[in-house]
Amino acid sequence: MFSDRVKSIELSGIRKIFDLAQGEVINLGLGEPDFQPPEVVKKALAEGVMRGYNKYGPSKGFPELRELLAEKYSKYTELAADNVLVTVGATEGFMATMQSIVNPGDEVLYPDPGFVIYNPHIRIPGGRPVSYPLLQENEFVPTQEDLEKRITKKTKAIIVNSPNNPTGGVLTDAAIKMIIDLAEDNDLLIISDEVYFNLVYEGEPKTFLGKYDKLIFVNSFSKEFAMTGWRLGYLIAPKEYIEQIGKIHYYTVACPMSPIEYAAIVALKEAPNYVFEMRKEFRKRRDLMYSLLRDIDGVEPNLPKGAFYMFPRVNVDDVVETVKDVVKEGVLCTPGNAFGTNAIDHIRFSYAASEEDIKKGMEIFAEVVKKHRKN
Repeated sequence: MFSDRVKSIELSGIRKIFDLAQGEVINLGLGEPDFQPPEVVKKALAEGVMRGYNKYGPSKGFPELRELLAEKYSKYTELAADNVLVTVGATEGFMATMQSIVNPGDEVLYPDPGFVIYNPHIRIPGGRPVSYPLLQENEFVPTQEDLEKRITKKTKAIIVNSPNNPTGGVLTDAAIKMIIDLAEDNDLLIISDEVYFNLVYEGEPKTFLGKYDKLIFVNSFSKEFAMTGWRLGYLIAPKEYIEQIGKIHYYTVACPMSPIEYAAIVALKEAPNYVFEMRKEFRKRRDLMYSLLRDIDGVEPNLPKGAFYMFPRVNVDDVVETVKDVVKEGVLCTPGNAFGTNAIDHIRFSYAASEEDIKKGMEIFAEVVKKHRKN
């Protein structure tokens, strides 16, 4: 009854762990800011509904919204509304991109550990996912050698994600140049997932925008404006890419949600610095979680340079069983194997939570690790 395509994919391992949670829990598995959207933006959503923004809109998004997004990133490269496609979250943008560029048999490189959608999104249109490692000893930045040896004549594109989910790693200028040089030498597309764009703790955001022509830049309003449940994202790419990806986008969702687009326009105009307010809090929480994890025997934490995740290596007999016990004790977190084969000895924690929850969660985690730690 069902296609081989759908039978070949499974639901995210994150969901399997979350299903173990019972009653009240401390959520350190959260992949979203624990803030609410700016007040002016919440009011704008209601205003949009009352003003009649309840009908179908343009397939590629409201022209004003596309123009504002082009203007937002014009400091990096010359852009116009024709370079922007508004999507139903970054996830739909990613799916439309993969459906538009991948032919059966094409190979696409993606980071491991990496966000859970990459592998399935490559496989659904018949592509072959080829993972490249991100290792803690390299600050979760890929090496040139690891990328080069995975590129073949069938390689079509490379997916990059910085700041990275789940590691919090951020690509250096040298790494960005190295990836671009490899892409140029091998005529590859670069799909750059930058949904945590402004959530960096050292210097200005580092981006692929303006540095390479065959680039599809993926972003969303979810992290920057705490609008995760509103499902609004966008792609920035050459006009011809937007035209072709826009076909799949149209036949998938028809158009983005009109009242949410109206609110997004207000967000860009009236709350452009909201992410920096969240970032101040995330930095304090990052430093707190790092200090607490560093004091636990058998745990080797990383100090993330971006996003709001910590991805420590843990010296336990079985990471998944450890996580299950942590969840049973009322603290949500995620085993590294949910993000790839190179992360089986890691656990992802989100510090998009209150300082009180972080302290209590790390206290519970420390007790569970004692029981599972390797001798």
